[in-house]
Amino acid sequence: MPARILVAYASKKGSTAGIAEAIGKELRSAGYTADIAEMKTVSSLAGYNAVVIGAPVYAGKVLGEVTAFAARHRDVLAWLPVAGFVTGIAPVFPKTGEVSTFTGQLVAALAPVQPVAVTMFAGTLDAGKLSFVERGLTSLLKVPTGDFRDWAAIAAWARDLPGKMGLSPVPKD
Repeated sequence: MPARILVAYASKKGSTAGIAEAIGKELRSAGYTADIAEMKTVSSLAGYNAVVIGAPVYAGKVLGEVTAFAARHRDVLAWLPVAGFVTGIAPVFPKTGEVSTFTGQLVAALAPVQPVAVTMFAGTLDAGKLSFVERGLTSLLKVPTGDFRDWAAIAAWARDLPGKMGLSPVPKD
């Protein structure tokens, strides 16, 4: 029976949700069972062999839902391989902060769990979904807007996860 992997995410405007879906799709295409769920809806990790956690960065901080999720499931997460990703504009606009700062925040939010893989993907910045204040700051700071998600890089990272998580390969028919 193939390993069952949970891809739990937090998303404010949909960019991180799209990346979580892409990761789940890639894991499924490799033969694993992958469930994708907003982390606030996850009540139990029973039956999962591994967990992928994803969250966006807003105002220089990884969304706090990660800390709450990690605290709520700390006992089970201690026994499962965990990988994590953050999304934000930093990979394409470094003035917003260092990628290593944001991946470090994710690692800190998951502590004492030590993730087997952590990365940051560029997300989307849709001016139409921003508040008046957010649009003003984006314009003032000359932050680029658009969809910066690199689907090939996301798929490649997802394909590497089962090996990094120590999951058995799914036999091909």
